[in-house]
Amino acid sequence: MTLDISVFLLLAATGLVAGFLDAVAGGGGLITIPALLSAGLPPHLALGTNKVAASISSLTSATTFYRQRLFTPAFWWRACLAAALGALAGTLLINQISAVWLEKALPLLILMVAVYTVLNRKREPQGTQLPKAGPRLYRRQWGQGLLLGAYDGAFGPGTGAFLIVSGMALYRLNILLASGLAKPMNFISNFVSLLTFVALGQVDWLLGLALSLGIMAGSFIGARSAIRFGGGFIRPIFVLMVLAISAKLAWQAWF
Repeated sequence: MTLDISVFLLLAATGLVAGFLDAVAGGGGLITIPALLSAGLPPHLALGTNKVAASISSLTSATTFYRQRLFTPAFWWRACLAAALGALAGTLLINQISAVWLEKALPLLILMVAVYTVLNRKREPQGTQLPKAGPRLYRRQWGQGLLLGAYDGAFGPGTGAFLIVSGMALYRLNILLASGLAKPMNFISNFVSLLTFVALGQVDWLLGLALSLGIMAGSFIGARSAIRFGGGFIRPIFVLMVLAISAKLAWQAWF
């Protein structure tokens, strides 16, 4: 494809906004994927190219959360491994079947996330302790990782939001610790999906790297902001993000 330099600059600016939102609340893919489609990429190539930027975005924010000791790899390795396996399966699947049914169901799923977050505001866990290890916890980690990893591999947008809210619900984590778990899991699923798309020949590296330049800066700023200001800063952005995702996908899928 022959593209004007303005397209690359626009994608870099789009990445800055998307990286910030993705690091804070998830859902940056709802900005980057339409931008890639507008640049003329076919759907599967847009999804694969988006994984270049998504991998860099999630790596930047995951590293920041890890350095702040908000993620313990030895405790969460099962969830991360499950996310990798799920992402591989999801990416292979999306290249074989149509995602029309998923696009129509997605707005309802995201709306449920928004409703859950609003209704459970006063009941949000506030402790900083990890849940008790055991078979029950391990089953939840495998279930969360496989399901959301597969969704991320197959489509992607909103995965960060789903990981955050599922971490709060499954493990009774506060929203900051849930974000600390969500970012590494999201990076792993993004990276495995990217490798799979590369093997399938569905990645435009030039556009992906242009998008990534802005995302690196946006992810760093967003992760630092979330850590500094805590749940009070994350929550309103998180709620607005899931509502925006729901409305945008509903409009695209139904109208």
